Amino acid sequence: MSNPRARKLADQIKVIVAQMLERRIKDPRLGFVTITDVRLTGDSREASIFYTVLGADADLASSAAALESAKGLLRSTIGKQLGLRFAPALEFVLDAVPENARHIEELLAQTRTADEELAARAAGAEYAGGADPYKHADSDDDFDDELQAGDQNEPDERP
Repeated sequence: MSNPRARKLADQIKVIVAQMLERRIKDPRLGFVTITDVRLTGDSREASIFYTVLGADADLASSAAALESAKGLLRSTIGKQLGLRFAPALEFVLDAVPENARHIEELLAQTRTADEELAARAAGAEYAGGADPYKHADSDDDFDDELQAGDQNEPDERP
């Protein structure tokens, strides 16, 4: 949906469907539905309407059935209000963004607890070979002695 006309139509369809669900559709099966996005095909013949429902799984199923039954009224209203020769065929798709966000939040919480456990274990830990495992020339006298002894030796003569 890269062309500006399709984006504009999608935004208008989103507003019309949201208003219709709020004011005109009186189906008792319809729960608290939020229209999150509308995507049109390139020829504007098909519209995918993404929605979320606040509530349990039973609310999801009943709201999906209510949206399917209201599809014809919504399509004709969209065609009339936008003055389109061919109103797009509507497809309602449950938006997976809230579920994905919930899953990501759970993963972040697990990571935070794992990090806290690791930090608690590391708080009392000590280094295996001391705080600084590297030898330093200025602090190690044995190392200096070895260097000086190596300089005094005569080089090997080679035939």
